[in-house]
Amino acid sequence: MSSVFANKGDFSVRAYRGDAKTLLAFNLTDKSKAKDLAGFTIKIQPKGLDAFYIQNNLRFEKPGDHAQDIKESPNASINAPIHKFRWLHVPGSLHQGLQPAMGDYTYTVTPRYFDANHSLTPLDANLSVSVVVEVDGFTKGNLELGFTRGFTQSQAFVNHFGAKALIRPKAKELLFDTSKESGVNAHGEHYTFDQEYQWLGFTAREKILELLNDVVKTKSLSLDVFAYDLNEPEVVSRLEALGKRLKLIVDDSADHGKPGSAEEQAAKRVSVSAGAANVKRQHMLSLQHNKTIVVDGPSCQAVVCGSTNFSWRGFFVQSNNAVVLTGAKAVQPFAAAFDQYFDHPDAFGSSPSAEWVDLGFNGIDAKVAFSPHAKSNALLKTVADDIQGSTTSSLFYSLAFLFQTPGPVHDAIAAVSANAGIFVYGISDKEVGGLVLQTPDGNVAPVHPEVLKKNVPVPFSEEPTGGGGIRMHHKFVVVDFDKPTARVYFGSYNFSSPADIKNGENLLLIRDRRIAVAYVVEALRIFDHYQFRLAQLDAETARKELSLARPPRQAGEKPWWDEDYSNPRKARDRELFA
Repeated sequence: MSSVFANKGDFSVRAYRGDAKTLLAFNLTDKSKAKDLAGFTIKIQPKGLDAFYIQNNLRFEKPGDHAQDIKESPNASINAPIHKFRWLHVPGSLHQGLQPAMGDYTYTVTPRYFDANHSLTPLDANLSVSVVVEVDGFTKGNLELGFTRGFTQSQAFVNHFGAKALIRPKAKELLFDTSKESGVNAHGEHYTFDQEYQWLGFTAREKILELLNDVVKTKSLSLDVFAYDLNEPEVVSRLEALGKRLKLIVDDSADHGKPGSAEEQAAKRVSVSAGAANVKRQHMLSLQHNKTIVVDGPSCQAVVCGSTNFSWRGFFVQSNNAVVLTGAKAVQPFAAAFDQYFDHPDAFGSSPSAEWVDLGFNGIDAKVAFSPHAKSNALLKTVADDIQGSTTSSLFYSLAFLFQTPGPVHDAIAAVSANAGIFVYGISDKEVGGLVLQTPDGNVAPVHPEVLKKNVPVPFSEEPTGGGGIRMHHKFVVVDFDKPTARVYFGSYNFSSPADIKNGENLLLIRDRRIAVAYVVEALRIFDHYQFRLAQLDAETARKELSLARPPRQAGEKPWWDEDYSNPRKARDRELFA
């Protein structure tokens, strides 16, 4: 089940299951029922734990003018209702400590109203709608999803660890003690690097390290690893522990191939334990860009793939996904591709690995292909044709480098975005020029996040940037998530010509609605974060403190929800999800 729906008259709530997170969407189908709407109160009841209200960073300018539940903080959504028709909840991010509490969650959403005196009326439980959702790490059959939290640029990170928290020692050692203290937050609570890494790496880090730990402990298992970036201490130390059970391919393009690079250091360290014959440096025609782990043996056959590099930035700074596939049929094409890269890289484009191969899952239509392709079996144009020719309802994408790699997929996304009948949300990140967002109202190109960091208005705290380079590193496209034909493309593949015919890459195509929904939840998590940062920048430019909107008091003033009904694209957003 990809979502849960409940309604009471014209008010409805739909909850979508993501990976250890829930997307909530609300709707009032009768616009007249939105008159005097002050927002939405969200109460959460985790099974076996105390209930709590979602905290809203925004408040009314004069909270004393409005109804207050004095038992709750002024920022609790019972006192500061949410001014959105969507909300993403990540358990554990603010209320239950560092580790999410998994299990059944009851979400109760109540529309709130202003009275004739423009004051917030008390919560009326008769208007509430509740849904029960199982919140857990995403698993369906032979597939598990993992995501990093992705942005050290977040209020949640500052709230947890403090504005001056470090996420890497100044010396930037390849291997270092992660139990050392990294910072102190505003409440005087001390944190270690490992605690920060658990939070930032989230389920992607957890799944990768869990699988590596199993291989280290189980002597009958062997490991093949493709690595582009390789500088994450916890990964390197585990690879060293495997001895000759490991075969490793490490990219040696550009900076990776320079003397003293982290990749050179890691390859040398692993060569000592695994043997020089089991470690190869490689860049195909341009890059060896796979980030893949292949486990094989009598007790475990599994693959990790996706966009997550085995690096400090890949785990703890960037937004990334890591997918775990299990079973002999899933492992076979990845193992065959590794052998082809290792032994016969020059003939890769004409090998069976460069063709689509079915992963053999029960109940999930999934296949994989590896690059570089020959011109005769190149995939970029066929992917673009699918996006442009088959998208009927919605398109969501999170693609690093899209706007600096023109080509068929870039053109297809532009064509679909120009179609008023298709709902499109997207985000792209690049080394120079910052983020590009495809919003319901057209393209927006905000300034670089480092500049946004310096323009954070009250009541928000300044956020760390995590250093230079891109932050949004995903490579996925979701077509028609709300239809039975829902599908998602993802992998290491950047949807560019070099990814198609020059680099070592993997691209997966999965036709499954529940998996597509999980990627859409992730897309909205990132998109809403950066779209709000644009609102922050506008507020700072106008020297305005952000606050909740009061009801209109003069002729011509619009309520906060007006565009959600009057703007066709925003109305479609409200209707599509709820």
